Amino acid sequence: MACAAVLTLLAACTSSGGAAKSSPAPGFTAQHRASESPGLLTTPPPSRPARPTNRFTIAFAGDVHFSGRVRPRLDRDPATVFAQAAPVLRKADFTMVNLETAITTGGVPQAKLYHFRAPASAFTALRDAGIDLVTMGNNHAADYGLPGLQDTFAAIKHSHFPVVGVGANAARAFAPYTTTLNGVRVAIFGADQVHDETTLSLFSAGPNSPGVANAYSPRLITAVQHAKAAGYVVIVYLHWGIEYQTCPSNDQSALAGELSRAGASAVIGTHAHVLQGAGWRADGTYVAYGLGNYLWWMSFGNNQDDNGVLTLTFKKSKVVADRFEPSHLDSRGVPLPATGAEKQHLDAEWKADRQCTDLSATPPR
Repeated sequence: MACAAVLTLLAACTSSGGAAKSSPAPGFTAQHRASESPGLLTTPPPSRPARPTNRFTIAFAGDVHFSGRVRPRLDRDPATVFAQAAPVLRKADFTMVNLETAITTGGVPQAKLYHFRAPASAFTALRDAGIDLVTMGNNHAADYGLPGLQDTFAAIKHSHFPVVGVGANAARAFAPYTTTLNGVRVAIFGADQVHDETTLSLFSAGPNSPGVANAYSPRLITAVQHAKAAGYVVIVYLHWGIEYQTCPSNDQSALAGELSRAGASAVIGTHAHVLQGAGWRADGTYVAYGLGNYLWWMSFGNNQDDNGVLTLTFKKSKVVADRFEPSHLDSRGVPLPATGAEKQHLDAEWKADRQCTDLSATPPR
């Protein structure tokens, strides 16, 4: 793809301190706004405390949806759905999760075992919890077919909540969210590497068709390369891996390497329903293979209830520190911050999962 074509997909927000603004950065057009399609913000996210120059923090958590036991809480009061989890999410300069649901009350259920949908009030719950961006590049964004996707796009437009990884066509699905955090320009992509009904059927976004950004497409690598060349710190949030496996698959490891070589500073993932290893590659890219089920519709009484918030500290384009704050799902589906013996257990689990990766607990010198 020609560089000029990719640049038209990128829009930038500038900021003062930790808050994002909605003005274009030099060399980019502001075509891809929330008023036209999912992917960009037209109002600034909540302000965060100022950080030292060129240093900023981004927090990531895993899979979120509002079905099952979570739905009554959303219907009663969207602003309190995340409950005790919200203060942890609000700590960083910027916070992101995976929104694993169609935003619709209608649509047509697709030929799959599980279907998730939620009303547009889900965006109120996300915003009030301190979440600034979601990816919908996952295997449940199109659970309710084309009508559900159209409802989702309408809800994004109306709420002005920023979404990546899904769009009315491939250009929009592969477009990043861009912002400036404490003087550093950041581009964040979302994509789906799960081979199921979504990516293998009608809902891999095409030139003129809606759907998710398919991570097997070379378009993802190309977009990352051009964002990096344009001076952005690049982060990619992926839906990938094998369910219930704590070790990354060959596809995960291979794609992490491709994205690192393309210029990504951090690669974050989810989908496996369990925690997977995290740390630094030898080339300096930070990879978190799986962050687990974060706000979740049911429990199974095992490690599928284990999750947490991962906060990365960046100095310019490098991840220089990480902090994992473990949590565990309670009977409401809320990820309660862990304490005492439970915290010790989850910290040990987080560290042990790294052993089957090629990642280090500390950044390379």
